[in-house]
Amino acid sequence: MKTWSFETNTTVTDPEELISIFFKTYSDSYDAEAEKRIRDAWNFLLSKTKDLTRKCGLPYYLHPMRVAAVLAKSGLSADCVVAGFFHNILDVAPDSLPEIEAQFGKEICTVIEGTAKITSLKINSSSMQQADSIRKMLFAMVDDIRVILVKLADRLDRMRNLSSVSTEAQKQVAAEVIDIWAPLAGRLGMNDVKNEMEDLSLKYSNPEVFLQIKSIVSQKKDERQEYLDRAVKKIYSAAEKSGISITISSRAKHFYSIYQKMRKRNKEAGELYDLLALRIICTTETECYTLLGIVHGLWKPMEGRFKDYIAMPKANGYQSLHTTVICEGKPLEIQIRTEQMHTIAEHGVASHWLYKKGTNRDMVKAEDLSIINQLRELRDEQLSDETFFSELKNELLGDRIYVFTPKGDVKDLPAGSCAIDFAYSIHSAVGEKIVGAKADGKIIPLTAPLKNTQIVEVLTNPQAHPTQAQLKAVKTGKARQKIHSWLIANDATFVDKAAEAKREAEIAANTLHSQHVAEQRAAEGKPRKVKKQESAYNGKICVQNTKNFLVTIAQCCNPQPGEPIVGYVSHNRGITVHAASCLTFLRIPNIQTRSVEVSWDTSSSEKDAKSAAQQALVKEKAKEKAIEKTRFKKQR
Repeated sequence: MKTWSFETNTTVTDPEELISIFFKTYSDSYDAEAEKRIRDAWNFLLSKTKDLTRKCGLPYYLHPMRVAAVLAKSGLSADCVVAGFFHNILDVAPDSLPEIEAQFGKEICTVIEGTAKITSLKINSSSMQQADSIRKMLFAMVDDIRVILVKLADRLDRMRNLSSVSTEAQKQVAAEVIDIWAPLAGRLGMNDVKNEMEDLSLKYSNPEVFLQIKSIVSQKKDERQEYLDRAVKKIYSAAEKSGISITISSRAKHFYSIYQKMRKRNKEAGELYDLLALRIICTTETECYTLLGIVHGLWKPMEGRFKDYIAMPKANGYQSLHTTVICEGKPLEIQIRTEQMHTIAEHGVASHWLYKKGTNRDMVKAEDLSIINQLRELRDEQLSDETFFSELKNELLGDRIYVFTPKGDVKDLPAGSCAIDFAYSIHSAVGEKIVGAKADGKIIPLTAPLKNTQIVEVLTNPQAHPTQAQLKAVKTGKARQKIHSWLIANDATFVDKAAEAKREAEIAANTLHSQHVAEQRAAEGKPRKVKKQESAYNGKICVQNTKNFLVTIAQCCNPQPGEPIVGYVSHNRGITVHAASCLTFLRIPNIQTRSVEVSWDTSSSEKDAKSAAQQALVKEKAKEKAIEKTRFKKQR
């Protein structure tokens, strides 16, 4: 029985005692070579941080030790543990990377640098920065997913020790974790990390509800345990008669899961019966299905509550049989899986790095996860729109459904996706030509949300093309982006309302700095408004003292001859000219590098001025003669 916990206990601070407890706790996980590597890393960390303390007064090295312990508990390799020790060492020893590379290898440095980059991201800042931060964080997974595993351990330890910061800071960190890190852990199959993160986030974001659920679960604990003991006894007895060796454990549903059920069903926690569940571990896949039959023979299964994740694994590698039965008049949830499936269910992609040779055979590999493949496809595309990144985050981290092609290929889509999303997930060309769809052999509306495990068939027509109605219906970022691009390029009636609203908002919220720059440019140019007939300019424009350029006058400001002007190189309209005081000009992307010198053409202004003066003189003399004739006639 362990009497000391790495999670929150801070009574032990002696470095030697800490590393000793670490190896006693995880003695079965590492051989002598791995133990030496971990101990060397610990000593290196102490050499850099032994005399440092944090704001709370505790030694600096306590947090890295706890992060390493989270990684070790997940069964990760010695290299991951070492990376856990060093994950924030650049904060206090920025020049230590060459030493670490020389002693522990390049891979460790790659993980350290990747973790440091993510740590520096301001995820809680403005929307565009947030979107960019999420993008960098997710794309870091493509390079080395261990960067994310270490960062998840760091965030989990932060949540476990969040009580020392202000209430405002607690809620801010809890919001970040529930919005990004917990769903990300779920997508990687790390349910133990996900569940704890969700519970801790609820504890700090909504403490009243957390305490209420905790109290209700605690009050009826004995009653529920007696109920479960009776159910367990029946299952053991039936399995023994069938000659199947099993182990059964009961588990309380984590508080956040109960909270979600309360919200969905609009009930108090005390009104929920299925707060506990049984997990049956057996030896083989065949035994799983045999046990399912045994359980359904003991109690009547609830309709619609059976899920076969063994035949149809989740995209994160999760496998198990789920069923809910009516036991003694109450719903009882039961999960059935093998030991290997259980390892994957608890640790997900982390099981790929289990140290012991042979134990990671056929387990989840990072390169097989759909989230990694999706990110690879998106990585080289131009993704700069904040709305798209918000959708990307929701798509990758939100609820999922799994549907099949007629050939049996699994497509992982966000919940609410329709047949159009499905078509684009196959190929953009299929999405553009879709005219109809079938689900399980029956015609369905193109915009109807697909259901989990449906077999979907796409009907296409070479004459078909994307429509604005499709753009409104789709849920996936890929489908939305492809349809949007097609409409802009091919549909003259398409109005990008989001872009218009964004532009109007930018104009309305233009900064004082932009106005100041515009006024400064106008002042430097000494603007002089002149009437067209009095202008000394001929209306033509020179570009860097040369006239042989295609020039377009911007309609937003419509500069008149004589006004100070500025110009830039546009993508398909040659040189575009704005008034120097135009605020739109200041918001053009990369305007500093695209600007060119422009001026009004005055090459023939002197000749034009003399000609105009001569014509005015002739008209004046003619006018005087006409007046003289009139006066002469009146005198006669």
